[in-house]
Amino acid sequence: MDQLCCLCDFEKLALTRLPKPVADYYGAGACGEHTLKLNNSAFQKLRIRPRVLRDISVRDTSCEILGSKIKIPIGVSPSAMQKMAHPEGECANARAVGEKGSIFILSTLSTTSLEEVAECAPDTIKWFQLYIYYYRDATKALIKRAENAGYKALVVTVDTNVLGLRYADTKNKFSLPPHLTLANFSGKESSCNEGSGSALTSYTDELFDSSINWEDIKWLRSITDLPIVLKGIQTAEDAIIAAEIGVQAIMVSNHGARQLDTAPASIEALPEIARAVGNRCEVYLDGGLRYGTDVFKALALGAKMVFIGRPALWGLACDGQRGVKKVLDILHHEFSITLGLAGCNSLDEISKNMVVHESYYSKL
Repeated sequence: MDQLCCLCDFEKLALTRLPKPVADYYGAGACGEHTLKLNNSAFQKLRIRPRVLRDISVRDTSCEILGSKIKIPIGVSPSAMQKMAHPEGECANARAVGEKGSIFILSTLSTTSLEEVAECAPDTIKWFQLYIYYYRDATKALIKRAENAGYKALVVTVDTNVLGLRYADTKNKFSLPPHLTLANFSGKESSCNEGSGSALTSYTDELFDSSINWEDIKWLRSITDLPIVLKGIQTAEDAIIAAEIGVQAIMVSNHGARQLDTAPASIEALPEIARAVGNRCEVYLDGGLRYGTDVFKALALGAKMVFIGRPALWGLACDGQRGVKKVLDILHHEFSITLGLAGCNSLDEISKNMVVHESYYSKL
């Protein structure tokens, strides 16, 4: 563990420890994986324009998100079935995030129940990621349980009306290992191990409602007082609708490039969305973040906070809670150094003109 210096080191080690079907489930993208590659490479096409001769001896990385004070603008995105990476799964991940004073988002398809995560990580700020099921009573029950367990927001995934074409899962005939269940459910909703190809595809085809639309978001707002974050917005047009119907936040995301291949990288979609909604709702980003410089670039281009998914899973696979904590420590340290080298003392001092596309310099 002492030799793991960056997030890519964690990924390399994790891939040697995880069974191939699990590693592919966590790591693969949709179809030809063009967007998966783009999520990372798009950051490399952005340049930071640093300012110098500024006193950066004291740097503050804290901010306020949906009314909660957090220590770092780096949280953990929802990822399903985390006990495939480590026996403590979601509990270990949530506790590590709590140690860093940030936000953990629990997946609907978790292998630990939302109540157990709340009990094992009481001091962590927790949001609950929600899929809308055909059976609305099941969806309402999940919301009520999240409210009762102290979750602070609902993160509604809006880009999975149909599951993306994940060829690696089909080839591997991916299914949840038989000793694990989807712990937020009982009966057939708790099982994800049946299907001729990917069991997850069979599960979502049977239970997720492919007809959901903006009226369903209005319905959600009518049945809960929790703030609603829409995860999966990729265009200014949809961002404007979201702001107009009163959602509190948008997460710019392409679902880790696991849904629509050749969609834009999250960082490419961010600027138009940030311009479109202004201050009408908070804007976050996930997808492709691997370095503290990536965090800085996302904040400069309009995100108030970023979230990581796969890197937390790699940390979990390497060393459980300690592995996730170290992943976050590395990213936090890199971001703090980047903040100082760019000439900033706090997040408020990061400005849009500090990050430009590489083409800016080809014109000189």
